[in-house]
Amino acid sequence: MTPPNNPFKVALTAGRKQIGLWLSMVDPSLAEVSATAGFDWLLIDGEHAPNDLRSTLAALQAIAPYNSQPVVRPPRCDASLIKQLLDIGAQTLLLPMVDTEEQAREMVSATRYPPNGIRGVGSATRATRWASRADYFEVADSEVCLLVQAETTAALSNLEAICAVDGIDGVFIGPSDLAASMGHRGKSGHPDVQVAIERAIHAIIASGKAAGTVSPDPERAKRYLDLGCTFVATGIDILLFAHAARNLAASFR
Repeated sequence: MTPPNNPFKVALTAGRKQIGLWLSMVDPSLAEVSATAGFDWLLIDGEHAPNDLRSTLAALQAIAPYNSQPVVRPPRCDASLIKQLLDIGAQTLLLPMVDTEEQAREMVSATRYPPNGIRGVGSATRATRWASRADYFEVADSEVCLLVQAETTAALSNLEAICAVDGIDGVFIGPSDLAASMGHRGKSGHPDVQVAIERAIHAIIASGKAAGTVSPDPERAKRYLDLGCTFVATGIDILLFAHAARNLAASFR
């Protein structure tokens, strides 16, 4: 089989730690600046940032010349939107709010061409290099890296079954939504939430899948890495800017 042309997927399969940054500022110049910083992956967020298909494409183009690998999160698990994201060249997707094995299987199907799935076939796309990649349709399925978010108590109760779905490359724990689901909205650092996250990380790793999460708190991010997480986002661009701007203003008052 031809090795997948997706460095991020290769790194996860090899168990190499991948340090990431969230991109929420919806600006290709800032995406490009972030790509020069040395992060292994950059999350182009369409769920809690106002990215649409065109701004996501612009971010993919801005990041492309650099070593940082783009990961795209759509606002919802929708087969039509997934098709569009794959066609504009996204290879790694982080899909929010996957609570069941059935949902996970549906998302795998959405990323695969028939007969392995339901992805529509289009040749005049960025993904195929506008029909210049003669091998694309043969290797496309293997190039997709599919990450799903387990971020509710329902998802955690179904975690073993979700992890067992063939075609899921990694499971990402969403601390904020999980905290809300557990009755601790806005308190992802609550001890009960942290215990649930750590148990989930162990379960994901035991299944053989890559475990991931996010924390702007450096010590907590390091803790997740020490627990065995393979991909961890360690900051959010707009918060980095906000904190720096506020600190600068405060230093002159």
